[in-house]
Amino acid sequence: MKTTSASFFETAEHTVRIEPGRGLWNLDLAAVWEYRELLYFLVWRDVKVRYKQTLMGAAWAILQPVTTMVVFTLIFGKLAQIPSDGVPYAIFSYTALLPWTYFSQAIIRSGGSLVGDSNLVRKVYFPRLIIPLASVTAPLVDFFVSFLLLIGMLTWFGIAPGWGILTAPLFLLLAVMTALAVGLWLSPLNARYRDVGHTIPVLAQIWMYASPVVYSVNMVPEKWRFVYGLNPLAGVIEGFRWALLDKQSPAFGVMVVSTIVVLALLAGGIVFFKRMERTLADIL
Repeated sequence: MKTTSASFFETAEHTVRIEPGRGLWNLDLAAVWEYRELLYFLVWRDVKVRYKQTLMGAAWAILQPVTTMVVFTLIFGKLAQIPSDGVPYAIFSYTALLPWTYFSQAIIRSGGSLVGDSNLVRKVYFPRLIIPLASVTAPLVDFFVSFLLLIGMLTWFGIAPGWGILTAPLFLLLAVMTALAVGLWLSPLNARYRDVGHTIPVLAQIWMYASPVVYSVNMVPEKWRFVYGLNPLAGVIEGFRWALLDKQSPAFGVMVVSTIVVLALLAGGIVFFKRMERTLADIL
């Protein structure tokens, strides 16, 4: 593709060549940074679409985890009397629901992102990685709105976080990386096999009960902790509880294993996505 730019003094020609990358590790991640303005636009578009023509606006971001917290508190806290690591079950479950709600929204949006933006993919060149990246970034707005309520709950219950709260942004980053890793695998698969999009909400529900949302990691037998840590969300949720609730005996082993799994999933997801990217315009 040739573009010509002319000035009063001179005329110059520039040639821009667009071709698929070659080699397994030719990921061209620098192009994502070059198109960062498009990333911002897509994130802002998703946020506006979510709250356009709504009566309650951003209050919906709080309503979903609060409603789930009330149900969990009544069923698992009052009736089943599941241990909550010495803190009120309401805040025990809400602290886990924040990263979980973000994760579930992020994978559902990112899983269907390529299909939803198929017209854009077919017509305009840009790094396709931006589409699932925008989809996992937009739900952070809901997360931060819900986090304001958590601050109020911590004050109400008289819980003062320790120095571990300084690590909370790291666990949030880990949650984003987890959602992005899963989205990079699911979105191109959903583009090729549309059945995948129907299974993502079911997968999210199953994943929630396989994660320490309604129960503590301490309920998992010690001999199974390593296997349990292979669930990347286990380390994220356990980390949030430790950072915000000043948990005295966190399962650091589960956090470490989960972090390694997330990094492996993310690296593999980027490679898989870039390989599938070559044929996205043809299959969408």
